[in-house]
Amino acid sequence: MGWIGLVMFLTALVLIITTGLPVYAVLVGVATAFAAAGVGTGVIDGALLTALPQRVVGLLEHDLLQALPLYAFIGALLHRLPLAALLHRAGEHLFRRSAAAPELAALGVGALLAPMNGSVGASLHTLARSVAPVLAERGTAAAEATATVCVASTLGVVIPPSLVLLLLGDAMLQAHTQAVNVSHAAVRIVNTQDVMRAALVPGALVLVLALGWTAWRARGGARRATTVLRAGEGATAAIAAAVIAALLGSVAVGRLYAVEAAATGAVLLSIYAAASRQLTRRVLGHVLVDTMTLTGLLMALLVAATTFSLVLRAFGSDVLIAHGLDSLANRPTVLLAAVLAGLIACSFVLDAFEMVFLVIPLVMPPVLVAVPDPAWVAALALLVLQMGFLLPPFGYAVVMSRSMMASTASLGALTRALRPYLILQALVVLTVLAWPQTTRWTRPATTSTPPPSAAESDRLMREAIEAQQKDARPAPE
Repeated sequence: MGWIGLVMFLTALVLIITTGLPVYAVLVGVATAFAAAGVGTGVIDGALLTALPQRVVGLLEHDLLQALPLYAFIGALLHRLPLAALLHRAGEHLFRRSAAAPELAALGVGALLAPMNGSVGASLHTLARSVAPVLAERGTAAAEATATVCVASTLGVVIPPSLVLLLLGDAMLQAHTQAVNVSHAAVRIVNTQDVMRAALVPGALVLVLALGWTAWRARGGARRATTVLRAGEGATAAIAAAVIAALLGSVAVGRLYAVEAAATGAVLLSIYAAASRQLTRRVLGHVLVDTMTLTGLLMALLVAATTFSLVLRAFGSDVLIAHGLDSLANRPTVLLAAVLAGLIACSFVLDAFEMVFLVIPLVMPPVLVAVPDPAWVAALALLVLQMGFLLPPFGYAVVMSRSMMASTASLGALTRALRPYLILQALVVLTVLAWPQTTRWTRPATTSTPPPSAAESDRLMREAIEAQQKDARPAPE
């Protein structure tokens, strides 16, 4: 009856597109309806659903989720404070010799703040409010301004250590554990640190290519007037950029845990806001409301995805998907390409968090049985997710930017402005797909050992039993 779960999944996607309801409400409603029908018809055992409370409680006790409200708090502060605008002015001053200074500065701000914001939607909200008006004042065409904001807001997907990347790392750990249980391979289970290090080079390549194309596009153009930095603003922007880069780098290389970096960033940002008298009581109230709202939405989404996936598994849909993907197991490259194409298709409807909570646990275990490098697979998944968010007309960043920005371009003009960035990102995906070593330069080499032979296993078992019996003997008096 696994096909019933697939019908449930398609029903949820259609309702998400057509109703405009929150995704968590659609997932819970559809899962409840199908679960009730399944129990009523005897297709699924109702006792399976009693595992839901334990799964939810165990999920919410995860250490990584402690960073979620901290990331939400940082994103809310960045949205309410003029720090993003200050960093953009400083970036314009840094790139003042280029005719594309405003756009280059926007990409730089996105690279710094998008990982701290935690999500594409939060980054878009911040950049549309603080950077987009400046681009319009500098005379940037609406299509180019929207494309720049879209690309800048998605940089947090591939630049460590964004919350999307951290949650994907945890999902890959669980998927790799399931794959190892099936294959019985003697390998080290991937962790979040491996995924972050694997994403460093591809993420840097995406940023460099985006900056390079933006500068090349404006070659030969006249330099545009920029706002003069007031006394002390340059130093403030430099210190803020250095602190953010240091925190992000410390997490990426494993010097700090994500929770520690998020807490440090939140404290430092609060101190800066209070010292500059920008954190008034009214602003603080708005920040706390925004933080609790975003945290509540993400927690609701997490619980909804857990409920939905449990019902899917009760129908046996995960087994059906695994069997379907196993047919391509003897061609790992084709299998991986099919799954990546599926991720791009799902990104038209689902945000990054929904993809991590709902889709990754279903499709990745069969892939990791056939593909031996889970960190490389995770880096590819991040790259195609970012590309999917930028694909017109349904890409998440495209849709959100057209609703948030004051001056919007036609879909055709926006598509033409995004096309070079999409081509460059496709080249990065193909490069990483063809040369997996690009994801291994920044992480320690790991070696896998083949499972022991039957004779070796018997010898090790006998030695373990003899050692246990020896330890159990009473000591001589």
